[in-house]
Amino acid sequence: MLGEKKQFIVKRDLYTDPTFPASDASIFFDYCTPLAQFRGEISWLRPKDICSTPRLFSNNLQDVQVKQGILGDCWFLCACVALQKSKYLLNKVIPPGQPSWADESYQGCFTCRVWQFGHWVEVTIDDRLPCLGGKLCFSQCQTEDLFWLPLLEKAYAKVHGSYEQLWAGQVADALVDLTGGIAERWTLKAPGRNMEKEKTGMVLEKALFRKLMNLKEQCVISCSVFNSRQGASELGEFHAFIVIDMLNLSEMSGKEIFLLRIRNPWGRRCWRGPWCEGGEGWSRLDPVVASELLSQIQEGEFWVDEEEFFREFDEITMGFPVNEEGQLQSLYTEKVLYHSQNLFGSWVRGQSAGGCRNNSSFPTNPKFWLRVCEKSEVCIALLQKHKKYSADWAGRIKNLTHLAEENLSLTQGTQGKNYQAVGLHVWKVEKKRFNLPKTLSAPPVVGTVCHSYDREVHVCCDLSPGFYLVVPSTFLKDAVGNFLLRVFSTGRISLSELKPPPTDAALCEELPAGEWETVQLHGCWKNGQSAGGSRNFPSFHINPCFPLSIPAGPGKSSVKVTLRQHCQDSKCRPIGFHIFQEAHPQPGDTWTSTARNILYNCDEKVIYSSHTVHFKKYRKAEECLASCCFQF
Repeated sequence: MLGEKKQFIVKRDLYTDPTFPASDASIFFDYCTPLAQFRGEISWLRPKDICSTPRLFSNNLQDVQVKQGILGDCWFLCACVALQKSKYLLNKVIPPGQPSWADESYQGCFTCRVWQFGHWVEVTIDDRLPCLGGKLCFSQCQTEDLFWLPLLEKAYAKVHGSYEQLWAGQVADALVDLTGGIAERWTLKAPGRNMEKEKTGMVLEKALFRKLMNLKEQCVISCSVFNSRQGASELGEFHAFIVIDMLNLSEMSGKEIFLLRIRNPWGRRCWRGPWCEGGEGWSRLDPVVASELLSQIQEGEFWVDEEEFFREFDEITMGFPVNEEGQLQSLYTEKVLYHSQNLFGSWVRGQSAGGCRNNSSFPTNPKFWLRVCEKSEVCIALLQKHKKYSADWAGRIKNLTHLAEENLSLTQGTQGKNYQAVGLHVWKVEKKRFNLPKTLSAPPVVGTVCHSYDREVHVCCDLSPGFYLVVPSTFLKDAVGNFLLRVFSTGRISLSELKPPPTDAALCEELPAGEWETVQLHGCWKNGQSAGGSRNFPSFHINPCFPLSIPAGPGKSSVKVTLRQHCQDSKCRPIGFHIFQEAHPQPGDTWTSTARNILYNCDEKVIYSSHTVHFKKYRKAEECLASCCFQF
């Protein structure tokens, strides 16, 4: 009609992630987990298609309780609770300022950060989420219109390659990924019970456990079961829970009673122990107190006493608290670990993959110099890089059935194909009296109990001022891999790598920087040119001369010089060398002392290092070697 106004609705094209599409490729890896039964049934919906007013967060803590779906990622969901305990971590992982669904500028994407192998990695996804029957089928918050959790879960699945890759994992790994810190694990079995099976982990004493519970408001405390329990027959095997609270009711009951409130990520009640609703345990308390405690629990929560907790659960995991400045806090002393240093390294077959201490090649492993400047509480962590998604999930699921018998962690059996068995040992050394073979043959000041298939292992201890040798190793010789060494300390520290001898040092003109490095130089004596003979001859001065520069620094520096001849005619000549200090260096000189080396018509090799040994002289059929040490 003439004059009629037409209204046009402009529909925006929302973002679709081409690298993590809304298809089975993003959900499944090889269809070998129980998730495979839903193949072809899962659809993808945006939050506005799931509910009318989607929100990212809520100010009500009861609304944000994590709830697990059909995906077996309880280990990840337990770690997500860390974001509810720290504003710093929440803003680090989920940057503020994300557009809401009500904004006209909303483009259908979500951005978060995940800590991966030493770096915070930004991950962007679209907001299409897996659903069954129009409802979220994986993780969700207790209140279904909140979406920070399912969106973060999707971003984490993208990092791992698919949702199915999140089936079965370790709470400690997820805690590290969401905090950039460290997570500690203990077994809950009593000392003296199955000791052979408990050698692989620390046994948590009740006194320490009660002390650790004081940190429940600052960090995640998770507990796990490895097989079915009398109190929770519905749970099956390998499930992780969250410890919410601990109460000491000893005074009001007249008996020692410590009650723990536990949350099941499944979001439903499943415990059949004496402290379940209607259980016999409540008869030990005043009815008013019992009624009050029972009224506190939410859906999916239950009470257990301390004895039942240690009997029914197998393992506890805690993440180190992170303060608002992003610094770690010790679980043991609650001190802030103000100082930290990181270095990357690798085990290379035939070079630096020396294996465990049972191997004679152990000294070839990467070595790091840790200087502790003041008495400190120090935590040293070894994180190995994941072998990119080569796991056979069928084998991984089958391996889970053997974990309880072998007393392995929740996912050690699942990680065997992705990680090496690694260990970490630390020796204290006198820097200027350092002898590598002798040092490594002595007991370390601290080390991991054994080599473990865990992604990360660490040691925590008090260290006095001085120098320490840190050696990360794999259990098997020639097992290759990359790793990150991290050190956290209450006091000042410095971390550096002990570099191996250079493979080609023929062009080296002076001692390179670094107090423990090695330099090799090759040369020869030629008739009429540089074969000057000993100091008995006036031609001595024409022998090869090599500048030796000693870097300035506090104290003395130890140096070892070795001269080795190669006898082409199988006849060794008498050899020796002299070292002269330049009292008055000439302008342009770059050394403070000169080493003069004497040989007769033979090749030579000179080694400078700070490995101190006594003077020795060898004569063999094929070679002759002279060596000495001195200090500056």
